[in-house]
Amino acid sequence: ARLSFSMGRFTVWDYVVFAAMLLVSAVIGIYYAFAGGGQKTSRDFLMGGRSMSALPVSLSLTASFMSAVTVLGTPAEIYRYGAIFCVFAITYGLVVLCSAEIFLPVFYKLGITSTYEYLELRFNKYLRLCGTVLFIIQTATLYTGIVIYAPALALNQVTGFDLWGAVVATGVVCTFYCTLGGLKAVVWTDVFQVGIMVAGFSSVIIRAVVVQEGIGRIVNDSYHGGRLNFWDFNPNPLQRHTFWTIVIGGTFTWAGIYGVNQSQVQRYIACKSRFHAKMSLYINLLGLWAILACATLCGLALYSIYKDCDPWTANQVSALDQLMPYLVLDILHDFPGVPGLFVASAYSGTLSTVSSSINALAAVTVEDLIRPYFRSLSEKKLSWISMGMSLFYGGVCIAMAALASLLGALLQAALSIFGMVGGPLLGLFALGMLCSFANGIGAFVGLVSGFVVSLWVGIGSQIYPPLPERTKPLYLSTAGCNISSGNLTSTENPFTTVFNTPTAERPALADNWYSFSYLYFSTLGTLITVVVGIIISLLTGGLKQNTDRKFLLTKEDFLSNFSWFKPETKVEVLNWKPFTMAAEGTDNPAFSHIEMDVASNKNKVNGLHI
Repeated sequence: ARLSFSMGRFTVWDYVVFAAMLLVSAVIGIYYAFAGGGQKTSRDFLMGGRSMSALPVSLSLTASFMSAVTVLGTPAEIYRYGAIFCVFAITYGLVVLCSAEIFLPVFYKLGITSTYEYLELRFNKYLRLCGTVLFIIQTATLYTGIVIYAPALALNQVTGFDLWGAVVATGVVCTFYCTLGGLKAVVWTDVFQVGIMVAGFSSVIIRAVVVQEGIGRIVNDSYHGGRLNFWDFNPNPLQRHTFWTIVIGGTFTWAGIYGVNQSQVQRYIACKSRFHAKMSLYINLLGLWAILACATLCGLALYSIYKDCDPWTANQVSALDQLMPYLVLDILHDFPGVPGLFVASAYSGTLSTVSSSINALAAVTVEDLIRPYFRSLSEKKLSWISMGMSLFYGGVCIAMAALASLLGALLQAALSIFGMVGGPLLGLFALGMLCSFANGIGAFVGLVSGFVVSLWVGIGSQIYPPLPERTKPLYLSTAGCNISSGNLTSTENPFTTVFNTPTAERPALADNWYSFSYLYFSTLGTLITVVVGIIISLLTGGLKQNTDRKFLLTKEDFLSNFSWFKPETKVEVLNWKPFTMAAEGTDNPAFSHIEMDVASNKNKVNGLHI
């Protein structure tokens, strides 16, 4: 255990390592701005000419999944709640399977740029507009800003790393390479950044194993501290994390991101063939598992090192997401540049996430809001407009990061509200692809119903956060700390020092309806959208309509999976409109409210982040 709190601070070498990461990212952007003749068309800019291969795209998908919130939040989640989080390994497998076998075949054969274009082809232009506007609001107005600001705040408060210098530098470099290099720059910077992230995690794990004199001690401490709680089959949907909430709820939550979210879909359908597109998802699964393993080891190492002196309860850090940078300065301050490598890894997560969002926003704006209404624009002009939109949204991201610093705790509620959008949108796409009789009226009523119920539960859970017995935080001790007694009120009951138990009387709904595990919010939105959509479609003559099979998941789409080792038949790509897709991303609504916990810098009962 750590008995004192003499911490190092950032040195010149740490800043040099961080600056080098930003510089390499910028150089990649410059290279792809001119390589191969530059970005001649919007298709080149937004979709990489639809010529990407599986490996770089898979690493890009992995990088965007691994945001700074993952680097900072997941180890702290495991430190606080235990390794049951590892059950997400099963969830990731199911999500990739659903995305590759249900949504990818339909999107790929249509050759569309914006996923919301599908909604017009299948239903009507009003649903397309609904999807586009929801995506722009949730991604541009709050999410990207908080993704930049939240990790900057956590790192600044622990390490002294310059807050606004990091925010502005990150935003400017990200905007720079997105605007110049388009999707190819985004994908290849992600490949570089995923290497930096793995290096950052590895440095912490290796040093922690040395400090604790072997991984056996880390595992032993974690076992006796109750952190190896891998299996909990309690079917109660109100409990925050159980096997069922993670596998069922997590699958719906992440399918909304991998399956239908513009940021992710845009990258894998930019691959040169359907085979490469599917393989990018399956290779990415290996990356997700590797990240989960690294984050879990870091979380267990955190507990092993601080099992007798929790820095959070001892008021050495003000929020759980500050534990990882605290650990880095504690055990790595004697290694010049290594703390800088960890910060670079956290910001690599930020860059990969924000760059994907910027390019996705540019894609939906150009394809859904500009191209349909200005048909005379040439591809060259659309390419320039795409670059302009990337520049514009990059500026919006930096502005929203500044706004995030002013809004504080309000952002938690606001972002969680936007997080509720993922479930209903997933239900809308599932309705279109799997139900041939679903019509525009049913789809619209289903979407609104799912959205309203999701908002109801989501807002209620913010006003009345779940009680500790629902979230099951594990014991934290300060018995081994060498601190003045004034800093602590009690070490007997961990709940008294960690949670502010609400004194106001809670309504009946607070402890059941509003206490659903956050992972079921998306599930609820999806199921209500689908069920209501089916009922209304049947009541409004859905069975009489003749839906074109190319907008549905067909038996042929599925059977094509069993001919991987034969020469692939050319997949017909329907050029309803010139294909132009946007970049990448891995942060989105479904998880937004969790990421907000990191951002809000508050100790929330329902929250660390995933």
